[in-house]
Amino acid sequence: MFTGLIEGVGAVTRLATAPGGYELAIRTPLAMQLATGDSIAVNGVCLTVAAVEDREMVAQIGPETARITNIGRLRAGMMVNLERPVRADARMGGHFVLGHVDGTGRIVQLTTEGEFRWVSVRYPAALGALVILKGSIAVDGISLTVARLTPGHFDVQIVPFTWEQTNLRTRGPGDEVNLECDVLGKYVLRALEVRKIDV
Repeated sequence: MFTGLIEGVGAVTRLATAPGGYELAIRTPLAMQLATGDSIAVNGVCLTVAAVEDREMVAQIGPETARITNIGRLRAGMMVNLERPVRADARMGGHFVLGHVDGTGRIVQLTTEGEFRWVSVRYPAALGALVILKGSIAVDGISLTVARLTPGHFDVQIVPFTWEQTNLRTRGPGDEVNLECDVLGKYVLRALEVRKIDV
């Protein structure tokens, strides 16, 4: 489990095809704190570390993960957000993030308000029931609050620290972002669906 509080960013060094999927290599200082078999969230996607060498970590990507997230469309030089799983004895910040991406959205607009930024994201209609005003959402793994909501779009406000410490500063209109909605909403929605079927 993750919190959506990004620990650092890394630079993609390669995304290569491998039998049945892909192999992703990322250069990051966090690599020195990782071991083979560890979990790590890359742009909000929970991956398993397959190899570590010096300041580079390697993860294997299945075809389904590549299809439903932006991971399969990464290119060398792109910056990605990284977070190690939360420890059981750690203080919980952000919100519960599982690293199981629900779909992708696209940045529509970036605007500045003083030292803060507004990011407007277009999201797929299938996520409509799970995107809630003042609710939590992970955008490329970053725990954010939906500040404005209209059909098919939501806006989040980015504080200067988050802007500087994540890959958002490298993104622009048209860029694809991974979206993970709050897990509590998913359980409620599923319970209602099952109840409706049983009735």
